[in-house]
Amino acid sequence: MSKRSKTVKQEETKPEAESVVSETQPAASVDAEQVAQTAETAEREALKEEVEALRQRVKALEEYIRELEGKQKEYIEGWARERADFSNYKRRIEREQATLAQNITGEILKKYLLILDDMSRAMKMRPKDGEAASWADGIELIYRKLQSILDAEGIQRIPAEQEMFDPMRHEAITYEESPEHESGQIIEVLQDGYTLGDRVLRPARVRVAR
Repeated sequence: MSKRSKTVKQEETKPEAESVVSETQPAASVDAEQVAQTAETAEREALKEEVEALRQRVKALEEYIRELEGKQKEYIEGWARERADFSNYKRRIEREQATLAQNITGEILKKYLLILDDMSRAMKMRPKDGEAASWADGIELIYRKLQSILDAEGIQRIPAEQEMFDPMRHEAITYEESPEHESGQIIEVLQDGYTLGDRVLRPARVRVAR
């Protein structure tokens, strides 16, 4: 074969090779697009699954937070009730202790009221002259000191002279006719009454007009 015929043959086969290449290029391009689409779809599905998992996690966290808030409210309410109960208990104990202390004090001071009564009657019959008068001055001084001690302890004398009779504070010894007094008015105080705070230690013994 001559050099010219060999060249012509090569030129004839070249278009055929180019045709084969051109036919295979579109097929490869289609496969690449399908692979890309498949990868994108898979990525979207994975992203959807991840988002759904996050939603479920957020939902679970929200439920957990609501549960914690409910427990917190329950604990706070329970603590408030316990605190109120303790405060009420403390106030009740304080009242009971104050009442007990007042009762004990009252029972002790009631015994001194008898001494005060005796000294008060002695002062009404005190002598005016002579040596006995100086003794009476000394007794009066003791009487005033005892009265000051009782006043300091909260002992108060119950008003009774010319007052209207009050069964809560007075004890009627007699009911008598008295044109100078209204019905129910106190004529005379026979024995003074005393209070300690709101408590009547001893009612005043009185004569009352009928």
